[in-house]
Amino acid sequence: MSSIHALRSIAISALAGAILTTAASANPLSLLAPDRQTPDQRVVQPMFEPQRPATEQAARFKRQVVDYATHEAPGTIVIDTPNTYLYLVLGNGRALRYGIGVGREGFTWSGVQTVTRKTEWPDWTPPPEMLERQPYLPRFMAGGPGNPLGARAMYLGGTVYRIHGTNAPETIGGRVSSGCIRMVNEDVMDLYGRVNVGTKVVVLPIERHADMRAHAAQ
Repeated sequence: MSSIHALRSIAISALAGAILTTAASANPLSLLAPDRQTPDQRVVQPMFEPQRPATEQAARFKRQVVDYATHEAPGTIVIDTPNTYLYLVLGNGRALRYGIGVGREGFTWSGVQTVTRKTEWPDWTPPPEMLERQPYLPRFMAGGPGNPLGARAMYLGGTVYRIHGTNAPETIGGRVSSGCIRMVNEDVMDLYGRVNVGTKVVVLPIERHADMRAHAAQ
C-alpha cells in the first residue's frame, strides 16, 4: 500500500508541475511576485489617460473653397458670425472659407469696416474696458508665439476690433472673444497674404440665419 501512496504522490506532484509549467509558458511573469520582479520582468499595466482637448480643427472649419452666392465684390471679407465662418469672396459664386472664433454673448457686433492696418506678430495692449473687466491681464505683451493675437493682425477701421491669429486653436468655432475675429495662425497668415489695406469687411449680425447656399466645393 505504501508503494501505491508513493506512486499517487508522485503523480499528483507531476500533474501540479505540469499545470504550473503550462501557466508559466502562457505568462512567464505571472508566477513572480511583483516585489521580486526585476525592472525588465515587471508587467506594465496599461494606464488610463484622460482624453486631451482636441487641438485640431473640426473638418468643417478647415480652410477650403466653397460655393458662396453673394452680391459682394471679389476680395471682400464676409464674417458669418452665427456660423463662425469667414469668407473671402473669390467671384463667380465661389469663396475661400475659414473657421473662426467670434465674440461671446454680449460682445458680438455687425457692420461694414475696412482693413486699415496690417501687422505681423502684433503686440497686444488690452484696451481700458477689457482691463476693467479682467484686471489680471497684462498691460502690454510683445508679439510672439505666446501672444493671444497670434501671428498676424488686420485692424478694422477705427475700432478696437481685429481679425487676428490665436495661441488657443481649440477655440475656433466658439463664441469666446471680446469682439475680435480669431483664426488659427496658419489661416490668418494665409488671409493676410491675400488682402490689402482698404479691403472691405462685412460683419453679419449674430441673428442672421445660416446661409444654406454655401456648400463645400467638390
